[in-house]
Amino acid sequence: MKVTITHPTSNQLNRPVVQGLYELDMLYQFHTSVAAFPGGFLDKMSSIDQLSDIKRRNFPKHLEPYTHTQPLKEIGRMMATKLGIDNLVRHETGIFSIDALYHQFDKKIAGQLPKDLKNGLDALYHYEDGALESFTAAKKLGIHCMYDLPIGYWRTARKMLQVEQERWPEWASTLTSLKDSEQKLQRKDDELALAERIFVASSFTAKTLKDYPGKLAPIEVIPYGFPKAGKTRDYNSISSGKKLKILYVGLLSQRKGIADTFAIAENLSEFVELTVVGRKVTDDCPVLDENLAKHEYIPSLAHKDVLSLMHANDILIFPSLFEGFGMVVSEAMSQGTPVITTDRTAGPDIINHDENGWLIEAGSTEALQKTIEDILQKPEKIKSIGRAARESAKKRPWEVYGREVAEAIAKHISSK
Repeated sequence: MKVTITHPTSNQLNRPVVQGLYELDMLYQFHTSVAAFPGGFLDKMSSIDQLSDIKRRNFPKHLEPYTHTQPLKEIGRMMATKLGIDNLVRHETGIFSIDALYHQFDKKIAGQLPKDLKNGLDALYHYEDGALESFTAAKKLGIHCMYDLPIGYWRTARKMLQVEQERWPEWASTLTSLKDSEQKLQRKDDELALAERIFVASSFTAKTLKDYPGKLAPIEVIPYGFPKAGKTRDYNSISSGKKLKILYVGLLSQRKGIADTFAIAENLSEFVELTVVGRKVTDDCPVLDENLAKHEYIPSLAHKDVLSLMHANDILIFPSLFEGFGMVVSEAMSQGTPVITTDRTAGPDIINHDENGWLIEAGSTEALQKTIEDILQKPEKIKSIGRAARESAKKRPWEVYGREVAEAIAKHISSK
């Protein structure tokens, strides 16, 4: 039983699945744009400042025989982004856009499937926006099609985020996901229709697929893993006499609830101090700039530094309105930092309310503020809930996620 897995911009979500397939002797090929192996050419190129992002694409040596790369377009995207040549990476139309990159891989995989089938390929595992042509070709050849949907379904997103446009009109320019063309949206629907198994990381993502106007394949909910649990925290500094240190990490978009975050920070300014970490999605939002000026703002941090900052704060708030999972939730929990998040993230899958975190209704500034007010009244709960969060993280490392996905693929193929 052999599987080709493709992810042009391979990330933390994808790598455990590649490793899981490898460990179960199911990996046929792994396709990605850039893969640096110890001592290799790309590993050496990563010392160039404009190409330093390549360091994020390091892979263990044992995956090298299975890995097939197409680096030129992705390196062009990295350099154009660093140099600020926006037209080259413009959404959907840029020659080095994410869409162009994904479509390039899709075409290549589709073209080589007849040969791969003869050599023992059984299934494809592809991600949203990069599966249409390969799945179409695979269906004709009897190759199984597994689909990974990292974030909720687009029709549901539009419905929910249009409510946010009305609730926070001055923040509407940050809702950039509403800018996808009709052609791109139709492609998403066509990919879903071709999948014979759909993998999602949260129950919320699975629920959004109820808005799909047709029949879908079975949906498998497998939550992502947690980073390695951080060192034990000292909670002794938390007391009612000090301001509560609140951290927000994520894109500065109202899809992530940034407006709600600033609202509660303003209302509770006498009792809390807010630190914001994240990239702007637009420079055309004056109210965002006004609010950032009132708080500590860090546009970007290395991942290890984000974890350290989480470890140093009292709580993380992630009031997202539409999320496939919410990696910052599991990252903060791994550091013993309790999280307030919403029912439109993976929160309900990994958090028991008031035990290892707090769950609130999405889109409710009042619920977010009330939860923080309750914490201010009982700051000692940060210690017990933070410790419980860290214990939750220890029980589900990333390798568990990768193994569960690989086992689910094997079970599905065996049943056919």
